[in-house]
Amino acid sequence: MKLPRTLTFSFFFLLVVFSSLFAQSNRPQDPALVRLGNGIAAIAEGEIITLQQLRTELNPIIPRLRVESKNQEEFSQRIDEISKEVLQNMIDRIIIVKAAEEKGLLIPPSYIDQEYDEVIARDFGGDRARFLAYLKERGITARDYREDIYKRVVVNVMRQQTRKSQSEISPERIEDFYIKNKLRFYQSESLHLRQIILTPMADEGLVPLRQTAKQVINELRAGANFGDLARKYSQDEMSRRGGDWGWIERQDIRKELSEVAFSLQDGEYSEPIELSGTIFILYAEDKREEMIQPISQVRDIIENVLVGELARDTQEKWLQDLRNKAYIRYYM
Repeated sequence: MKLPRTLTFSFFFLLVVFSSLFAQSNRPQDPALVRLGNGIAAIAEGEIITLQQLRTELNPIIPRLRVESKNQEEFSQRIDEISKEVLQNMIDRIIIVKAAEEKGLLIPPSYIDQEYDEVIARDFGGDRARFLAYLKERGITARDYREDIYKRVVVNVMRQQTRKSQSEISPERIEDFYIKNKLRFYQSESLHLRQIILTPMADEGLVPLRQTAKQVINELRAGANFGDLARKYSQDEMSRRGGDWGWIERQDIRKELSEVAFSLQDGEYSEPIELSGTIFILYAEDKREEMIQPISQVRDIIENVLVGELARDTQEKWLQDLRNKAYIRYYM
């Protein structure tokens, strides 16, 4: 049974603790605040969550909140909101692990060992001394940390088991989503553009460039691949990619170029274009017209969105059921 929240420990005092961090005071911490750190934040299924444990969970995000907050009042307000979220997450972990134990979920010890070793390798460069120093700083043992890994793994497995498959998304639901969200599938006019860009060396002028451009056009007429010619002749940073500039819209390039580029058909190249002492040869690899994409093109996207929504709804209902059945008592 879930009991109502009480005010045995006023949340105001917790804010005082973090306000002191916001001020970055160098004074010794008030003994009253030290005692408060050992107070109780909540009890879930007989397991006590102390205010000190809650503070430890919050510590990594305090610097970011301090920088983002305009003043101490805003900082305190954000701490208030986030503290409640973090506390609820801590409670949820406890009741999920209990549900897993009741279900008989087994996690092989070798899997926990592997996760443990990966943390040391990834976050501490394989230096166990650094890792142990980190644990000491946090006031926990290697055994405590291994237990934390076990609980995280259990929570992840239990959450994954609540997900439903895509087969449960009906065609009717997909069509209904499409009709209600057509503007999400608006596709602006765009072009997959390749370019060959010829720029003069020193003071050589346009004459040599025009000769090179003529050579490029002759090779294109003979059937040469535009990407190969871009790698051979183009003098810009995209030459190594065969002059591939990816998908662009009209406003992405100069008007003099966009007017020519968007007049090309798929697989068509332009004549040389001279602009500000540079010569451009454009190629339309593919085109997309301005339109609302048909449902046939976005069905997979809609399915993924609906599957994600269904998974979140399913997990939230499952988690709320666990909360309703659990013994939870709040002290803040």
